[in-house]
Order: sequence, then C-alpha cells, then structure tokens
Amino acid sequence: MDNRRPARIHRFRPALITQADDALPDYMNLMGMIFSMCSLMLKIKWCAWVAIFAALVGFANSRTSDDAKQVLSSFMLSISAVVVTYMQNPAPMTIPFMQ
Repeated sequence: MDNRRPARIHRFRPALITQADDALPDYMNLMGMIFSMCSLMLKIKWCAWVAIFAALVGFANSRTSDDAKQVLSSFMLSISAVVVTYMQNPAPMTIPFMQ
C-alpha cells in the first residue's frame, strides 16, 4: 500500500449490467430461430450453419438465471435444420458468393 498519497486510493466497485444493456443472448437466440426457419422453409444450407453459430453464441453469452428451455429449443431447432436440409439434398454446400 502506498502511504504517500492516501487520498488517491479508491476502492473498486464493479459496474452493474442491467437487463437492457446485455441483450446479446436474446438477439442471438432470435437470430438462430429465424435462420433455422429460413433454412427449413427455403432449403438454404448456409442458413442452418449460421443458426447453429447464433445458438452457440447465445448459449455462451447467456446468464445463469436465464431459462434453459429457450437455449435448448434454439439448439435443437438449429440442429434439426441442418439435418433436414442435408437429408433433402446431401450434396456439399455451395457458397453463393464463391461460385
């Protein structure tokens, strides 16, 4: 402890993050469900992979107090989108801008 300037010592107080400030998990779950539905209805394979990525990011950023059912449903919907799109057309995925 530095006793030369005792007035400059400040105790650390962590900033409180409110629900409105940290909405990333909710947005990622919503994006995952939207991309999953697009991939199921339009049979676009890259949408299914983006949905899995969004579900993973939403799970990684979720709080412990969040409802696990929403995260699980987002994962299951995105995994089912990948399975269904590859069952309908098992050919490798072509990336639209790389053709």
